Amino acid sequence: MSLTVTEEAAKWYIDEMGLESGQYVHFFVKLYGGIPTAHSNYFLGVSVGKDGEIGISDEVEGVTFYFTQQDKWFLEAYHLTVDMGEEEAVFEFTPVND
Repeated sequence: MSLTVTEEAAKWYIDEMGLESGQYVHFFVKLYGGIPTAHSNYFLGVSVGKDGEIGISDEVEGVTFYFTQQDKWFLEAYHLTVDMGEEEAVFEFTPVND
């Protein structure tokens, strides 16, 4: 289980959200609508700020990208890499046993 945010993706979030060093980007689990995931019927949402206890994180360019302790189950069987696509961030779920 891990979370990796590439430098390119972090810079995109920083530019798009007007982030500064020391801020937080919270990935959270949603049941309807949002970023598609490896879990059917579950999606990801994204917000700025620290909410709850950090369960898993990656700090890039001074910004902490994280899942809360409550939502870290979502990555239990996966390595999640947040990378840059052509125009926006893409989420790549790789099973842990790969």
